[in-house]
Amino acid sequence: MNVVIAGAAETDEVGRLPHHSTLQLHLDAARNALADAGLTKDDIDGVATVGTPGPIQVAHALGITPAWLDGTGVGGSSFLFHVRHAAAAIRAGLCHTVLITHGESGRSRVGAGRYGMGPDSLLGQFEVPYGVVGPPTSFTITALRYMKETGLTHEQLAEVAVAQRRWSHLNPRAMFRDLITVEDVFASRMVAYPFHLLECCLVTDGGGALVVTSAERARRSPVHLLGSGESAESPIISQMEDFTTSKAFRRSGEAAFAEAKITHEDVDHLMVYDAFAHVPIYGLEDLGFVGRGEAGAFIAEGHTSPGGRLPMNTNGGGLSYTHTGMYGMFAIQEAVRQLRGEAAAQVPGVEVSVVLGNGGMFASAATLVLANRLP
Repeated sequence: MNVVIAGAAETDEVGRLPHHSTLQLHLDAARNALADAGLTKDDIDGVATVGTPGPIQVAHALGITPAWLDGTGVGGSSFLFHVRHAAAAIRAGLCHTVLITHGESGRSRVGAGRYGMGPDSLLGQFEVPYGVVGPPTSFTITALRYMKETGLTHEQLAEVAVAQRRWSHLNPRAMFRDLITVEDVFASRMVAYPFHLLECCLVTDGGGALVVTSAERARRSPVHLLGSGESAESPIISQMEDFTTSKAFRRSGEAAFAEAKITHEDVDHLMVYDAFAHVPIYGLEDLGFVGRGEAGAFIAEGHTSPGGRLPMNTNGGGLSYTHTGMYGMFAIQEAVRQLRGEAAAQVPGVEVSVVLGNGGMFASAATLVLANRLP
């Protein structure tokens, strides 16, 4: 069965939204995605989301009685997992049309739970006592090892933020739009070495939703799911097999490419979750677009920027567009827009887009291969 994304939309606004609760963001995105698909809540019999509120509360608030639910929560890549799981459920006949929602008051914290970590948790026992607290300090472990082993320079790391700002400069919805230079990155305050502020993701409010169904039920501009993959490595970053590469990135990518039966030359557009500036570097290498240690120079030479041969993170990414805490939904949304020819910074001739999601600190990963037509 050919499964498609039949509807995709974000909340009316992203950025600073203190007047929106977390649940309201879910519902705003859901209504927009249903309208985009030309469907109503009565067409939905499957609901997926992550966190609080979960799929039961979202379904109830929308007046949906689902036959299938998915509350898989594996960090910011969860929504890519949901697409894969929804496709499997539809093909198995468990449901026929799935609504996947995301809403997160990451900046304003309206209706959001408290951050917390138990002292008996793996993080509490084995990382926090040594000063590894939260994403900025956790991701330094991988970035510094990668820089030491591959020779990635501070200038090349900064070029990731510069490249993505070239895209957000063209996107009216982006939180940061002013063009920047490497010198501007270095001038921004140091957050956790080697990351300056402009090499760290935004903290925003917002959400998005997707409608996944069979091609026969889709009503407008369906985006085909050609392949998908998922994997996980370690719940804490200190236990990664190799700090310079993500096993979950590699395995999920290999599975998605194999199912889609594509090569790297078939890919016109790439979205790589960019919580911090080094993550797209890992994505390029672990997906096999460049060799080990080559991604920094590849980005610095402009290959992922407007006009480059592999346009990447064309909405501006988590570094410049928006990042509510779980960014994967927004990466999928931009891939859908590019495939439909509706993106703010539209790349000519996009037919195949690959989306790579990261969950936690390289804990989980999922990859989607999307296309605007069947091969």
